[in-house]
Amino acid sequence: MKTSIIILTYNQLEYTRQCIESIRTYTAAGGYELIIVDAGSTDGTVDWLTQQEDLQVLYNERKVGFIQGYNQGMRQAAGDQVLLLRNDAVVTVNWLTNLLECLYSSAAVGAVGPMTNQGGNGQAAAANYQNLTEMQVFAQFYNQVMSRDWEERLKLLDFCLLIKKEVVDKVGYFDETLSPLGFEDDDYSFRIRLAGYKLLLSKNTFIHTAGSIPFVAAAENRAKFMAKWGFDPTYSSLIRHDIISLMDKPHDQPIKVLDIGCACGGTLLQIKNIYPQADTSGIEFNEQAAASASLFADVIAADVEQTCLPYPQENFDYIILADVLEHLKDPWQALANLRPYLKADGQILASIPNVTHFTVLRSLLQGNWHYVEAGILDRTHLRFFTLPEIVKLFNQAQYGIIQYLPLRIYESAADQAFIQQLAAVSKNPQLSEQVRAYQYLVKAVKAPAAGVLTPHPVMELQKLIFLLRRIEQNIQPEENLQVLFSYLDNRHASPDQIVQAALIGLTNPGESLLKLTFGCIKHGYRQYAQTILDLAHAISPGSMNTGLQCLRDILKGANPAGRNKTEVNHES
Repeated sequence: MKTSIIILTYNQLEYTRQCIESIRTYTAAGGYELIIVDAGSTDGTVDWLTQQEDLQVLYNERKVGFIQGYNQGMRQAAGDQVLLLRNDAVVTVNWLTNLLECLYSSAAVGAVGPMTNQGGNGQAAAANYQNLTEMQVFAQFYNQVMSRDWEERLKLLDFCLLIKKEVVDKVGYFDETLSPLGFEDDDYSFRIRLAGYKLLLSKNTFIHTAGSIPFVAAAENRAKFMAKWGFDPTYSSLIRHDIISLMDKPHDQPIKVLDIGCACGGTLLQIKNIYPQADTSGIEFNEQAAASASLFADVIAADVEQTCLPYPQENFDYIILADVLEHLKDPWQALANLRPYLKADGQILASIPNVTHFTVLRSLLQGNWHYVEAGILDRTHLRFFTLPEIVKLFNQAQYGIIQYLPLRIYESAADQAFIQQLAAVSKNPQLSEQVRAYQYLVKAVKAPAAGVLTPHPVMELQKLIFLLRRIEQNIQPEENLQVLFSYLDNRHASPDQIVQAALIGLTNPGESLLKLTFGCIKHGYRQYAQTILDLAHAISPGSMNTGLQCLRDILKGANPAGRNKTEVNHES
């Protein structure tokens, strides 16, 4: 089995020399042919190439682009697979062995790519080395032959791309209308997938790239791609790792996920990489993007606000709304319509832009409200939300937010000074945190009949967890119960926060919640006891041991007695 390695050169002799020498050093002889396509070099590259006896060189009298050069080399290739490689790459131990194992791991795999030290598409590894010698030491540990750390992807970058020859014969060559460079690898990746093949990222393979050939995402080529495919190649291929990080079920557990506005399915595909038994579904307004996602998930092309959903009730563990709600005419009703399809312990995972971000407020104070192509004031946004309005949005649809996480962007010294001025003028101590949030990640559950949940930032749980652990371990339990009751009375904490802290941070949350509810009853906080039990049942039915369930049933059947010191249906 032979690999045809194709390298395009245009000047940069030193990079070319390093690249080819690394191939000779770290690749088994006889297993490859080296095809060099020179695009009209004038710096001595041509002279050096003519002296190399193991190269097939195609010379061009005038400069040609990457796409034309790759196509010339692919036509010349005689190997069983074709490998496209940038001339500023330096390959490493086991690089081709690992890539070939990945490529032939299944007949369904059409192309594979490695990790590198820089770049996009999630193909940049965390590498810390100062020179090529240190890089090779790093790669020796990184390129473990037996690790088989592979992920399926929507697309692969072409700085190093290994393709089966049968795929090239079926798909054809690169689209030269995208010359000289930009989105040609997106286009080729989608063509490979539409031909019925998978793309795999070999995360156990690392090569170095110098970055001498910048990736030029030309606006002209982006427009050409959109005209050809009908969707934006950048937005539609995104993987929302931040949303995936909110998923808390064990990775070996079967789960069902619905992604509203799934685009080409990048997030759903990554979920399948992490949760091998995941059953993934999606709804996407763009028909062409939906067709791409439907290659591996159950995806329908539809407007979620106009469609009768074809799913059983209480079907999904997670429903994802990543940057979707702000685009809807009636997000309140859309959320309410999704509620029946969420399991009793299911979660809504959403991301929503924050219109009170300091960049918007500063512009507004200057008399401006400029719509842009992307961002908080995206011209396609129909609704705008602040944090309190996000809470209301979910509460009105009968959900409770159990966790929110503010995402920030870079702040200059001038930005920070402006934020301090805003906080001073408003006299609102919470404002400085809210105006720093560019976007909120939200995790919500179905709210029980006992009331709605009150959202809380992630870090606030730690103080409650510490207090609950002291109660769990019988460390001054009465004193710590009184501290907890004071938090509730002064609205420094809410019942849903207590339940969430117990479920996250306690060794035996069921027994601890039982002890806590008895403490509430003993001290006359029966309504707190009832609410904590209802919330525990709504958020995590599996935490309800026999004692908790019996106590919940007793309280539901009994007439409330004792003091009800404060309302528990807290407003945000």
